[in-house]
Amino acid sequence: MPRSTDDRRPRNAGRAELAVVGAGPAGLAAAVTAADHGLDVLLLDAADTPGGQYYRSPSDGLGATRPDALHHGWSVFAGLSARLAAHRESGAIRHLAGHQVWSVERARDGDWILHAVTGAEGERRHAVTGRRLLLATGAHERQLPFSRWTLPGVVGAAGAQAMLKSGLTLPGRRIVVAGSGPLLQAVALSLTRAGASVPALIEASGYGAYARAPHVLAANPGKAAEGVRYGTALARAGVRVLTHRAVTEVHGDTRVEAVTVSRVNRRWSPVPGTGREIPCDVLAVGHGLVPQLELAVALGCTTRVCADGAHAVALDEQLRTTVPGVWAAGETGGIGGVELALCEGELAALSIVREIRGGVRREAARRAIALRRSRSRLRAFAALMGDVHRPGDGWSEWPADDTEVCRCEEVTAGRIRAACEELGAGDARTVKLLTRAGMGWCQGRTCGFAVRELAAAHSTGRGAGAEPDGPDRRPLACPVKLSALADPADPG
Repeated sequence: MPRSTDDRRPRNAGRAELAVVGAGPAGLAAAVTAADHGLDVLLLDAADTPGGQYYRSPSDGLGATRPDALHHGWSVFAGLSARLAAHRESGAIRHLAGHQVWSVERARDGDWILHAVTGAEGERRHAVTGRRLLLATGAHERQLPFSRWTLPGVVGAAGAQAMLKSGLTLPGRRIVVAGSGPLLQAVALSLTRAGASVPALIEASGYGAYARAPHVLAANPGKAAEGVRYGTALARAGVRVLTHRAVTEVHGDTRVEAVTVSRVNRRWSPVPGTGREIPCDVLAVGHGLVPQLELAVALGCTTRVCADGAHAVALDEQLRTTVPGVWAAGETGGIGGVELALCEGELAALSIVREIRGGVRREAARRAIALRRSRSRLRAFAALMGDVHRPGDGWSEWPADDTEVCRCEEVTAGRIRAACEELGAGDARTVKLLTRAGMGWCQGRTCGFAVRELAAAHSTGRGAGAEPDGPDRRPLACPVKLSALADPADPG
């Protein structure tokens, strides 16, 4: 239970027994669970309010009367928020909102020093310390480039949903939702309920592939039921769900006016002669999510290749990474959805409590056993989901040579292919050095997956579905101003 307001204890404001990076579902669940069991917690997050991308909500100034209407499972978040508020009041949790952690280092005494930038423009530095570290850094959307995907009116599918949740704004009135993965269904339904017209949901894979693992579906009946509910709701809203198809071109002079949708085979290669135009003013497109690993990789945590082709942090059943004193939970360990993130956040917290305190109470031990069982079941479904919606190697045929892959540095698919076929680049890192792909402001978050896969397709002959290169290791996990680096960090 949360501590009472009378249970305040003197402590070092800049040091805690546990530092949690990320206040999304996993980080939030971990922080309040650890505080429930008596740990002092520092919770750092780049956003101004907790909840992460999933529980993103409109600002108070917009006057939203029912922010829960745009969310699934809002009551769970409300409960976590209430526990967070109680722990903040008691002093058990210090929530540092608006703190973007850019580096973590180990002190001589074994503690972790977290360096963050704060302020409206990231102009100030702040350093805090934790005995143990939990990474719950979430994920970002995966984009696969195609002809004219940089035209105004093309937005990320998750981005369209974020606009709606945080700004109560629609990116357009007639919106085609495309890509691959179960997120598309949630996005399309949210847009229709907000008043948009969604003429089609374009899915490059096929939902029937889930039947390949009936034992996994049987162990997760709620997931199957949720899929049926989404399908029924989309049908009632008049949204056509077109599977084994992809948007291969965008049309318009100054912004999106229509898209070409082509049938794709099992490799996701476009089938000639099957393209047809669908009028729209916005394309919301995304091909799943990719874990954010910058901090974990910088710390030396081992990664693994997931069923969807992306890298994630390798974890044991206690959610420990390969670096002693560091845990991870949620999408950092592989894309799996909010239910898994909540489960892993709580389980990681109990693991950390056990290590720091030398054990946990009997009811907490029983809870941990139940959580491990749930995690195993949910991770099995996540692996199935990743395998079903993993991009086929034929997608590398979508971008023409003049299609920009890295938008920050304006690097085209033709330049990447030339770097491999003419200049001898054998991996994505060499492509990066030769073309600057991935060296811009976003540091490869948008183009990194596509660059790695294109490099694999054109440098080894194994095809774009070959195991990708490992994630880059960078000293800074996010852009930091030189002025901020020059100033001494505020240790408080």
